[in-house]
Parts: sequence; structure tokens; C-alpha cells
Amino acid sequence: MALLELRNVTRRFGDFVAVDDVSLSIEAGEFFTLLGPSGSGKTTILRMIAGFDLPDAGQILLDGRDLVATPAEKRPIHTVFQSYALFPHMTVADNIAFPLKMAHHDTAEISRRVAGELEQVRLSGKAHAYPHEISGGEKQRVALARALVNRPRLLLLDESLGALDAKLREEMQVELINLQREVGITFVFVTHAQVEALALSHRIAVMNHGRVEQVDEPSRLYGFPKNRFVADFIGNINMIEARVEEAGHGHLRLAAGLGEIIAPPLAGASTGDKGVYAIRPEQVRIGVHGELTELKNHFEGEVHSLLYQGDVSVYRVRLANGAMIEALLPNSAPGRAELFEAGDAVKVGWRHDAGMFLND
Repeated sequence: MALLELRNVTRRFGDFVAVDDVSLSIEAGEFFTLLGPSGSGKTTILRMIAGFDLPDAGQILLDGRDLVATPAEKRPIHTVFQSYALFPHMTVADNIAFPLKMAHHDTAEISRRVAGELEQVRLSGKAHAYPHEISGGEKQRVALARALVNRPRLLLLDESLGALDAKLREEMQVELINLQREVGITFVFVTHAQVEALALSHRIAVMNHGRVEQVDEPSRLYGFPKNRFVADFIGNINMIEARVEEAGHGHLRLAAGLGEIIAPPLAGASTGDKGVYAIRPEQVRIGVHGELTELKNHFEGEVHSLLYQGDVSVYRVRLANGAMIEALLPNSAPGRAELFEAGDAVKVGWRHDAGMFLND
């Protein structure tokens, strides 16, 4: 049995349906992420799990017991907010001890557990500091320690890394993964940041307009998106309008504005279907005239622009029909990183088993 289940949960605000008949199943010890753009319903789901909001229909079950009638303060669930919500007049140790004091644990037990949490989040030397005396990353760890000190069944994180700068955010992602693995508590994380979700999660639910578009492991979401929305929302991708000319023989033959494309087969696809051909920039190779001819999909073009990003360069290539294709090249070779300049005549190509046709 799953630790947490949402069964046909709906939440309306007047005529607006924020969460529309959502069902999810989350396992014990899982790092589960709700990912989507603003207004997709992910935070509303988190608030209903926490008990800060109630569904208009459906069930929310923890260990098989419906939580809807249980007030927020009586649920074995803690929430870490983006603002951290630390008490400014309390020391780090007192902030962490607060939930234990509210639960009327004895002084010796509180001291023991607070010391353990401080060590867990590597803040033993900051026990007597106040929130304004510590860094953003340290505040994040205090908030996590306070949420974990009485070992809830479930920890909810609402955009909890959003206030950190890029480098610190990356460091905290690693810490969060390690902490979740060590304590073994189920995490439900809300974010709109795709890279963060891919890095942290065991599974991700991609949300759009109050509905779940796809639930899957990060690598499958990235490599095998179910529809256009998921493909476009998760990472960067080229999408080309296409029509199925032939379905069979272990591949699809597509007619697209840039020419014929050979694509992997798709269950249920048939001749005449319209949709898009989607391929990731890192799957696209770029070369000079005469190269890439061994690839079934190859097209002439001209470098329109390039974006140097240090470890990689992203090239935008304009094809003969005016379509744009992005190709991502690693800057792994020594010396000059920019292999091509704007205006260079090039050829782009990719393997016949790369990319996918999406008819949704």
C-alpha cells in the first residue's frame, strides 16, 4: 500500500478549477516532485495534503486513512516554505526545538534530539546564533532540521530552494538528496524548475491547468515525454510540425517542412496522422558540407546564432526552408571552443532512432 494517495481530488475557487480530478500514489521513502508552471495546481495540492486547504471532492489518504477531516496541526506532516518561516527572536537551537516543546517533550529529550538534528545538518556550531546571523543556505538547513526533528511521516517542501542563488541552490540540492536518503522520510517537493526536479526526484508528476500530464522517473520524462506539453516543458527541445507518410517496418517516415524524417515507431500511429517531431538539441550533430551523410536525417543550413555557455555551446541553425534547429555541442576539446560562426554554411543531422513523433 502506498504511503500517500490522492484519489480523484478536485479543488475549485469559484468558477476556476485549480485541481481537476487528480489521482496520485506516493510510496514510503520516495522523493516525489510536483512540477509545473505557475497556476498549474501544484501548490494547491501541497496545501491540501498539509491541511491548509480542503478539497471539494476526492480523498487524501495517509497510510490508508483519509486526512480530510484531520486538522493541519494533527497531521503527521511538516512543511518547509520558501521563506523558511524561522522565528527571528529565537536561536537556531530554539527554532529547531519549537515543535518538540509544542508536543510537550521533556527537556532532556528535546536537548538530545536538537543536538542530533544540528549534527545531521552540520550546524552544531551555530546553535546559539540567530536567523539574521546565518546565511541563506544555513537558514534552509535550520528549516529542514525543524521540520524533521519529530520525524513526520511526510515532509512537504514548497519551492524551498527558490530564494537561493544558483551556486548555493546546487549545493543544497545535493544536501537535500543526501538528507532524504539518510532520514528515509518521504519528501513531496513543489517546484517550477525543471532541472531541479530532474536532479532531485525519484518520480515527477508534471502538472498543467490542474491536471497531471505524466508521472514518471526523470529519465523517462526527459527521454519519453507523453505529449507536446511535457516535451516542451521538460528541458529544451526542437519541435517540427510533421505528418506520418508511412508507419511500419520498425520506423515512421514523416513529411515535415524541412524534408523527410525517419523516426522511431510509435504505438497507434498510422498514415496521415498529424503532430510534431521532437528532438533534443544534444541529439543533433552539426558539421560542414560533406559530413553527416551516414545519418538518415541530415539537412543543409546556415548558423544563425550561437550561445556560448562555458561547458556547452548552443547553435541555432536556419535550414533552407527557414526552419530553425538547435544543436548543443560540448566544449570538451582543448583550445578554441567556438567551432562555427554565425553565417557559416553547415549541415545538421541526427540518428534515425533519435527523437520521437508526438501526435498529441
